[in-house]
Amino acid sequence: MTTPIPLNITNADILKAVQETELSTIPPRRFYTKYYLVVEGKKYPPKYILSGANKYANGQELGLDAFTTQQAVAYFSKMGFQVEKREEVPSYFGELNRFLEQTKTDDLKYSSYQKSFINLNVSVGFGRANKAKVPRIAFLNEANSVQERIYPAYFFYKDLGLLILAYGEPDTGKPQNNWKLRNPTTITKYFAEHHLGKPTNYGSSYVYKVYNTNNPLNRDEIEEDLLDIIDLYNEMQEDTDMPTTHTTTGQQEFQLSAFLEALNTTGLSFNPALVTRFVGALLAKPFVILTGLSGSGKTRLAQAFVQWICEDAKQYCIVPVGADWTNREPLLGYPNALDQQEYIKPDNGALELLLYANAHATKPCFLILDEMNLSHVERYFADFLSIMESQEAISLHAGGAQKKSGVPAAIKWPANLFIIGTVNIDETTNMFSPKVLDRANTIEFRVTAPEMMAFLNTAHPLNKQALNAAGASGAESFLALAGAKEGQAQGADRAYINQTLISFFKELKKTGAEFGYRTATEILQLLHQLEVIDHNLSLNQKLDMAIMQKLLPKLHGSRRKLTPVLSTLGALCFKGSNVEKEVFETDDFDYETEQVLFPLSLEKITRMYKGAIDNGFASFAEA
Repeated sequence: MTTPIPLNITNADILKAVQETELSTIPPRRFYTKYYLVVEGKKYPPKYILSGANKYANGQELGLDAFTTQQAVAYFSKMGFQVEKREEVPSYFGELNRFLEQTKTDDLKYSSYQKSFINLNVSVGFGRANKAKVPRIAFLNEANSVQERIYPAYFFYKDLGLLILAYGEPDTGKPQNNWKLRNPTTITKYFAEHHLGKPTNYGSSYVYKVYNTNNPLNRDEIEEDLLDIIDLYNEMQEDTDMPTTHTTTGQQEFQLSAFLEALNTTGLSFNPALVTRFVGALLAKPFVILTGLSGSGKTRLAQAFVQWICEDAKQYCIVPVGADWTNREPLLGYPNALDQQEYIKPDNGALELLLYANAHATKPCFLILDEMNLSHVERYFADFLSIMESQEAISLHAGGAQKKSGVPAAIKWPANLFIIGTVNIDETTNMFSPKVLDRANTIEFRVTAPEMMAFLNTAHPLNKQALNAAGASGAESFLALAGAKEGQAQGADRAYINQTLISFFKELKKTGAEFGYRTATEILQLLHQLEVIDHNLSLNQKLDMAIMQKLLPKLHGSRRKLTPVLSTLGALCFKGSNVEKEVFETDDFDYETEQVLFPLSLEKITRMYKGAIDNGFASFAEA
């Protein structure tokens, strides 16, 4: 149970704690919080700073279970500090509500529930042969189980309407490791103190928070309490000899949420859904094109991710594409015609990166081609497009087994190589051919008015150095995910996916933009990867991303050719009766209404339709 925060912690103590704190050294899990303490434009986790401030005021840091984040936020606010509430936060609130609803039924199935939350496995239980007297949700480290050690858990005492967030103990005996709790209260003791009788199960577990489900649950309170107890759980594991999820090589499971948190700590501002699409696309196919408004963050996001996941700068290379690139030599170099023993490598480091990737198969490597369409892509990139599919080797010179200047005669396509191209559209650039678009996931960057306002209100110097290698421990896991080609949807979901794709196929065929087997396969793979990295996405949200990235980019043509098809495609995204009247001709249409099945795609189709009407021509690529 929590205790009051010592009132003698002063502003000076807090500022000392901030000054001695390097953002890059704070454990990423500490940023799983609904609030930030903001000092000089930098964002800090409230409990972490207040705990350190107590060291100056009272000689020791406060324990994590001594107070909650909400108490820390209230204390900082009282002291006049700026506290900022996050719009996006890891949340289990929706799953918890679904769990509570299911306890009212006889349904004991649990397979559809989210299998992980942040960095923990989730175990939902309603009973096996018979309904459990106390249904529960347990949050477990990979090495932990409900029979072995203390774990964070929800226990629902249905007859009383009480939901208890607890430090769960196994009923079969004392756990191997205990938590160092201050004045813990068991559920049995809590029941006795409140005249509730004796709990049917889990009486030896310790109460963290109690909620009355007869009243609506407070989302903010639920989210922050769960993040707090998970933070304490992780801290307990670090302070004991318990096994963790680390492998012997220091590797961890890749977590998208960790990258999102790292972006927040550095001051970089990206829509989380856009980041999810970017990472999911990389995992589905190692060729991603980022297009859209100049200055909207395309190159910055690519740089941020490679800095974060790569432990060595040798793993990535940023190459500005030149308008004079007419062959492969700017990327792959060429043999010196005057000296048979010499091979001329390009100065930009692209070939060195390929050689490094081949020699270090367990490390992800990234080639970022900036302004990729300043030249015709097929002229300098044809070898890459070909072997990306065939997985064969690129021939570099005719030296046989002999290397020239350290360069072999041929180089295989490295499975650990990812290519990211950034694209601007103006009078100096070239359009992509279907051959290029067919082999990539194309992600459009745009900036909304609320996003621009949020940026202007919070703009401050960036701390990009904090990203360096911060996610390198998940690199091998990232590669393993990228190499996984199974796990596609089955049953009703697969039938719905198939029907949706066939509907789009038939309409796209009318403009000659239908897709082939490769695209269909890559869409299914993208859906799978999006499910892996974000369990909270609905099937329609994943399909929306796939349609936007794999089907719409090839659309272009005249008003006469395109508008009928765009109308039909829009109707596939909308449950209303007349998409032209209700959507295309409505300037302030709300794309987040329940009538819209695929908001990303419908919004894009609407813009293309209006462009075709106004200009007589429309294309997916816009300036």
